Amino acid sequence: MSMQANTDERAPGETGEPPDTGAARPAAEERHRLTALQGLAALSLDAMASVAYGPEAIVLVLAAAGAHGLGFTLPVTLAIATLLAVLVASYRQVIAAFPDGGGSYAVARRHLGRRTSLVTAASLVLDYVLNVAVSVTAGVAALTSAFPSLHDDRLWICLGVLALVTGVNLRGIAESAKVFIVPTAIFVGSVLALIVAGLLRDEPASTEAAAGHASALADDATTVGALLLLKAFAAGCSALTGVEAVANAVPAFRAPARRRAQRTEVALGALLGVMLIGLSVLIGRFHLQPVEGVTVLAQLADAALGHNWAFFVVQFATVVLLALAANTSFGGLPVLMALLARDNYLPHVFGLKADRQVHRHGVLALAAVSALLLVFSGGDVNTLVPLFAIGVFVGFTICQVGMVVHWRQERSPGRRGKALLNGFGALLTGVSAVVVTATRFLDGAWLIVLALPLLVLVFEAVHRAYGRIGERLELGRVPEPPHRCHSVVVVPVSSLSRLTSQALTAAVSLGDEVVAVTVTDPETESLRRDWELWNPGVDLVELPAPTRAALGRPIVEYVRELSGRHPGDRVTVLIPEVEPARLWQRLLQNQRGAVVAHAVRRDTDAVICRLRFRVAG
Repeated sequence: MSMQANTDERAPGETGEPPDTGAARPAAEERHRLTALQGLAALSLDAMASVAYGPEAIVLVLAAAGAHGLGFTLPVTLAIATLLAVLVASYRQVIAAFPDGGGSYAVARRHLGRRTSLVTAASLVLDYVLNVAVSVTAGVAALTSAFPSLHDDRLWICLGVLALVTGVNLRGIAESAKVFIVPTAIFVGSVLALIVAGLLRDEPASTEAAAGHASALADDATTVGALLLLKAFAAGCSALTGVEAVANAVPAFRAPARRRAQRTEVALGALLGVMLIGLSVLIGRFHLQPVEGVTVLAQLADAALGHNWAFFVVQFATVVLLALAANTSFGGLPVLMALLARDNYLPHVFGLKADRQVHRHGVLALAAVSALLLVFSGGDVNTLVPLFAIGVFVGFTICQVGMVVHWRQERSPGRRGKALLNGFGALLTGVSAVVVTATRFLDGAWLIVLALPLLVLVFEAVHRAYGRIGERLELGRVPEPPHRCHSVVVVPVSSLSRLTSQALTAAVSLGDEVVAVTVTDPETESLRRDWELWNPGVDLVELPAPTRAALGRPIVEYVRELSGRHPGDRVTVLIPEVEPARLWQRLLQNQRGAVVAHAVRRDTDAVICRLRFRVAG
């Protein structure tokens, strides 16, 4: 039976098996998994691309305090880098403790209880979906800034980029990683070159990019207080989204998966930290001020490299990476959905893998919901940004608290220091989550506050449904021994052909008694004569129909009549169907088999058997 309830209540990572050997994986399967370098390209795009808007988010908040406020850009960035180091260290431990993936969900599942784990999962799902929409719209926004004539077509461009990223991921995460290695390397290399070149200059090489644009500094500057610094810190923490993606997708790595994933997490944190701090140093070095219509990163590239080909390389690399940063979600969310499906909180179809080790249904579901968000926003990034990053901070905080509990239960050396580190991280991310939600509530964050508990309720409803199914199937109990019963096979026919002969041959092989049935129409008389001449040894029963178009109802009523006369019999409806060699030829079929199968499945308890007769092209 296709619907099976999973009663295994163990959390990810609690299998009791050696977690990091990969011995059970076939060599062909390993080919479709990630190396550390491929993992950095496939799972870090979100985090890497955030350097394009993270420092800018800090500067825009501090601009409310005028030029004096911008002087706090580096201290705020250093605080964010400290939090980044805490998160990277924490997620290295998460990877070691939970090699089956799931990240924050896995930690909460084991240490904080079922309901808390569902809140974590819901927050991660929302953040992953929003990351796709924000990344695609941000990338397209950068493109339309360079080519204003494309602005009116931005929604279609967004949908096209989404379709491209989805198609690449349907070919497998390892394949997508190979595609994204080059743009990731170009972006990281160009930003690092920008930082080095800027540090070697005493003054800007060019200010042409910002020339003629109005300053975004506030005219009535406020004082630099604790609230403003908290807002700047919370805004800049958008650069930390994606740090958790590696821990969520540990099973996607080649063996030894745990060690490869840990190396990838450290490399991600190091590169992100260097870029964030380096860009912030340059903001202060060049006394950069935000202007309308030009990004902070564009101004830095102009000042450090000059308004030449190098400037346009940085801009083009930023456009491409922002558009492709959605790949982080395609690498992490399908794995998380597979774990939720394993725990009976999502339909089990999300746990299935295609030949290339792709959770295809998770990829398609993510693409579909993201497309709806793009249509809802009209491809406007500013509509989506207020919704972004709230979910990930909820997940960060719960994960840190869960790891504190983990270390309290462990008896390993240094557990107190690790627990203090995680506790400090929980405090920082918890404060950030509150500040981000409060400051963006009226701008759209209320939607996330509403959607998060609704998603938890959906998880609970799915879990209860699987629980009822498990009770009906008596899962976990020893079933009664199988026994033979009298079998009646009903074969719907409409004409005599080779298909009819194949169907009856299969039927007499399956059942003790075989009955052919046909729904009466003007052709029935000739079919009866031909049947008598053929004499297959199977009775033909004519079923009256209220209208000529009726097909399913007469067969359903006949099956019910058989079941009523002989309650102990097992009734099987064998439906013969032609399967053409070419996909387009299936449109030529009358779909009678599908109509009959639907009616019998809906209104009876009969077994349905569909016999496919393949026709060569």
